[in-house]
Formats: sequence, C-alpha cells, structure tokens
Amino acid sequence: MNLKNNNNFYVITGGPGVGKTTLFEELKSRNHVIIPEIARELIKEQQESNGEALPWKNKELYKEIMFKRSLHSFEQTEKKLNGEKPIFFDRGFLDTICYAKLIQSEIDEEMEHFAENWRYNKNIFMLPPWQEIYQIDNERKQDWKEAVLTFEKMCGTYKKYGYNIVEIPKISVSERADFVLEIIEN
Repeated sequence: MNLKNNNNFYVITGGPGVGKTTLFEELKSRNHVIIPEIARELIKEQQESNGEALPWKNKELYKEIMFKRSLHSFEQTEKKLNGEKPIFFDRGFLDTICYAKLIQSEIDEEMEHFAENWRYNKNIFMLPPWQEIYQIDNERKQDWKEAVLTFEKMCGTYKKYGYNIVEIPKISVSERADFVLEIIEN
C-alpha cells in the first residue's frame, strides 16, 4: 500500500452533538471545501430503505460500509480536489476505527494499514462534549454519557495513529471557525 500524505486534508470530529454541523455550515459559508459526514448519510439511506446497516440493528455491517465509504471519500477527494487549499472532512475514516472500539468490534489488518498509510493533516480538530447544546435526533440516538465516552475514545484513536489533537473551544460558531482557520494559517 502506498503512503498517502495529504497535508491539506483537515478532519473536524468529536462525539455526537458538539456543534460540528453548525461549524461546517459556517466554514462552507466562507467558501471552504467541505466533505460531508458518511455516517449520517448512511443512516438516512438505511432508514429510508429499511436496511440493516444501522448502529442499532447490524453494527458490524454499519461499521464495514462506513469504513469503505470513508476510504472512497478520501480517495475521490484526493483525485478531484487535492491541491493547496484546505479541505475539511466531517469526520475521517479513523472515526470508524473509534466506532469499532466503542462496539468492541475487531479492527482488522486492512483498517490498520489504511490508518497508518493514508494520512490527513497531523492536526485533528476535536470538538469537546458540550452539554448545553447536546440534542438527540433521528440519526443521533446516543445519550450524554455515550457522547462523552465517544469523545474520549476519538481522542485516543487519533493519538494512537500519531495525530495531534487540537481541541476547539466552546465559543460561538463564528469564533470556532476563526480558531480553526488561524491554526491552519499558522
């Protein structure tokens, strides 16, 4: 497997319900390229088709499809959009490895190889749990305790593969976007 090091690929992640969608909308309004989250798209698709690949139905199938689609998204972005400008990913494929840990599922050799050889920018932007804005919806069914655990596992997963965690402060969405862009510029 070839090493892929995409220094302009920035992941913004964290547990559920931390203001990620709002932050991405702000970055998009500032004309930045956004690569949408695979998990929400997959959940909506499976709900509409009464499919099995859902975290509350068939967790293993959900994990497998989510990982493959995340890799495909990475590869397609590399082919079509790669250059010097920053590209923001709403979660990375390492989020699926974190999910596997959360559900106590196997992280196979293939997943390990991709995690070690296909690289995002070394700085991973992490949104911490923020109870005041946390909400459950049709795709997000985790309770607060699970949201905090997901954040902790997410930080540990990215650190394990050599990434630096840059925690985004609990401030207004505009200030959060400014924070991210300032880190990138410096």
